[in-house]
Amino acid sequence: MRMLVPIGRSGWAIVAGYLGLLSVLLLPAPFAIAVSLVAISDIRKSRAEPKPRRGMGRAVFGLIMGLAGTVALLAFAAGALTH
Repeated sequence: MRMLVPIGRSGWAIVAGYLGLLSVLLLPAPFAIAVSLVAISDIRKSRAEPKPRRGMGRAVFGLIMGLAGTVALLAFAAGALTH
């Protein structure tokens, strides 16, 4: 059930995952990086709590896709400036 419903997940991780998906549009990519870093920090801090938050996979996915989208965005912008 936890695989389908975000029970015990960090809200930041959920947002990071969706921004990672939207990173293929290039513009949300830098936001995916920022939110993913906040999500990873939130999850790590919660490890000391009795019920730690989950969602590291979503946060890492958002980070990787955000990085890839940002690189593509920068390459696109550099290409547009040279023409």
